[in-house]
Amino acid sequence: SARRAGVWHRAAMTTIGDLPEDVLVELLSLLPARELVRTCRLVCSQWRYVVDLTTLWKRKCQRDGFYRQSLDRSISDWRIFYMLCHLKRNLIKNPCAEENFQHWTIDANGGDKWKIEDLPGAHGNNTPDPKVHKYFVTSYGPCFKSQLITLEKEGYWNQLMDEKRPEITVKDWYAARFDCSCIYELTVRLLSKDYLVLEEFHPEPVIIEQWSDAKWREISHTFQNYPAGVRYILFQHGGRDTQYWAGWYGIRVTNSSITIGPLT
Repeated sequence: SARRAGVWHRAAMTTIGDLPEDVLVELLSLLPARELVRTCRLVCSQWRYVVDLTTLWKRKCQRDGFYRQSLDRSISDWRIFYMLCHLKRNLIKNPCAEENFQHWTIDANGGDKWKIEDLPGAHGNNTPDPKVHKYFVTSYGPCFKSQLITLEKEGYWNQLMDEKRPEITVKDWYAARFDCSCIYELTVRLLSKDYLVLEEFHPEPVIIEQWSDAKWREISHTFQNYPAGVRYILFQHGGRDTQYWAGWYGIRVTNSSITIGPLT
């Protein structure tokens, strides 16, 4: 029985560090990424080794539904891939006018000023997305509004942006009324810490003639291989009607988005 007690004593002294690597991977993969990188990695050399393993981050991707076998060959850094998938969301706040003009800066408020209306609106159509219920509408003078996104505040640290340069995808939806011609404009700028323009997407203004189909159209652009040093994204859109009618006959916009990282 003394021998048995000795065996029991040795077993009781087993630490988490004695676990097989695959079991440790499984256990640590249950923890939030932040804890793994900021805490677990600093515990000891063995844990640092496990936290840096591709298999651990691949396992986390599987757990959170980010993993597909077709990705195996294309991903060089599963930890960064996981972080980007985990962070990914629309960085534009209040894109569909549900919170009035909150989070937007009104840069120009011409004519009878910006207004919010319910879809489909007079002489209009619904958007393809049934979750969108409202839109912002312009008047007969220039109407522009913008949002400035601070990347670090949204979780995108400087080294990530400079070394990995994840894709930045911008989308916007716009439509005209059937009975009035109007103009739509979009400008998106990637800015440095000193607000210098590092890259810009500024397509030709879209002019929609009177008696159009009044359908909602999507415009999109993906920034790739942009210069290092991007710290802010400036998104600005708007326009006006081109017939100078009192009221709100100008371009309608809604469901704007900026997302960073891989297609998931």
